[in-house]
Amino acid sequence: MTRKSRLRQDTTAFQAPVLRKSIVQIVTSFGGFLVTCAVMYLANSVSFWLSLALAPLAAGFLVRIFIIQHDCGHMAFFRGRRANDLLGIACSLLTLAPYRSWRRQHAGHHGVWNDLDRRDRGADIYSSCLTVTEYRALSPWGRVWYRATRHPIVANILIPPLVFLILYRLPFDTPREWRQERRAVFVTNLALVAMVGGLGLLLGFGTVAAVQLPVMISAAIIGVFLFSVQHRGDTVDWMRHAEWDSIAASLQSSTYLRLPAALQWFTGNIGFHHVHHLNPRIPNYRLQACHEAIPALRGVVPVSLQDGFRAVRSVLWDEDRGSMVTTRQADTPPPSGDLA
Repeated sequence: MTRKSRLRQDTTAFQAPVLRKSIVQIVTSFGGFLVTCAVMYLANSVSFWLSLALAPLAAGFLVRIFIIQHDCGHMAFFRGRRANDLLGIACSLLTLAPYRSWRRQHAGHHGVWNDLDRRDRGADIYSSCLTVTEYRALSPWGRVWYRATRHPIVANILIPPLVFLILYRLPFDTPREWRQERRAVFVTNLALVAMVGGLGLLLGFGTVAAVQLPVMISAAIIGVFLFSVQHRGDTVDWMRHAEWDSIAASLQSSTYLRLPAALQWFTGNIGFHHVHHLNPRIPNYRLQACHEAIPALRGVVPVSLQDGFRAVRSVLWDEDRGSMVTTRQADTPPPSGDLA
């Protein structure tokens, strides 16, 4: 067995779900979200701003629910497929991300992440990029469009809510042959209409919008930020397919985002993304233990939250330098020809 294969083998000791921990996470995540939303509805009868002040807390619980959905999609949260699928579908009614189609799209991401020659397969603007050479070959308007859609305000604040609220209501990027997944999008929509309609008739549609929209918008922004920085920054590599392998890419092309304890809890340990890519079957509540137990994983350079905020501007891969760079660096190279 090679050293790389042994590394992945070592992680299998952590991939078995622990039923007690899974149940506790369900209770704390769903319970925290529902209780916070209930308090928001009560507070809204007094003041919209009082209710709005609680939106970040509810959004934190919703992000945690999405991490559970993410684990279910990898068959990592329970031992059985049916249990994972049922819980994943339940999560999707709160996260608004249709479970079956999202699961299959996300599986594609795990086969191609940071592979320069396979960026067209299951990629999106948050886990893909152009090389500097490709960017410079664009027309002037092509560069403007690329810069505009990748600008942090557009990509990380404006687009995320549109994805979850609108684009996920349509099978816009689901191939026609994925019939089950396409059908599941519309079934999810019907369930959401029933849920929102029932709440609206009971509490008033304006009240429901005043409470749920800020929560959903905040959670979408937080979630997309996490996803976008997990494959960006100074510590991340992109590789040509001939050099790419999933183990090397796990260690070199997935970040270890080290967060304060409270944020790590709300984000379901997803900052240990290098461990997740090495073995997606590890439940989120065992990622840290796996990281700490295996020396090769502890050797991955951590990325701070501040580094993560800087990383959202790095949207191009410079093959000459072997690093991510900003469009400004690509547009204004120094006289030496090397990007600063």
